[in-house]
Amino acid sequence: MSHAHDDTPSVTDEIHDNSWSANLEGPEHAEDRELVVAQAREAVEKTTVGNHVNLVTHEAHGHPETYLYDPLRERFGERVDLTYVDQCGCGGYVVRARVSE
Repeated sequence: MSHAHDDTPSVTDEIHDNSWSANLEGPEHAEDRELVVAQAREAVEKTTVGNHVNLVTHEAHGHPETYLYDPLRERFGERVDLTYVDQCGCGGYVVRARVSE
C-alpha cells in the first residue's frame, strides 16, 4: 500500500560532503517500498563525489538487491557503486552506495 510521499519527511535536507547513513527503516518505509526507493535516490543525489551513503533499509521488503539496485543504477549508471554490507541485528539491510564522477 502506497501513500503520498509529500507527507513523509525527507531523509536529508543537506548535501553530505562526507560519508553518512540514511535511515530508510522507519514504519513508513515498511509500508511503502516506493518511498524507500525515492528516498534512497535522494540520499545518493545528496552525497558528494568520493563519498558514500549507507542505505539502511527495512526488513519488510527483503534483500535490497531485489528492488533497489536496478532503480539506482537506472538513475545514476556508472556513477554509483553498490555494495551489500550486512543485515542488521534488527533485521534491516545495509547497502553502501559510493558516488563517483
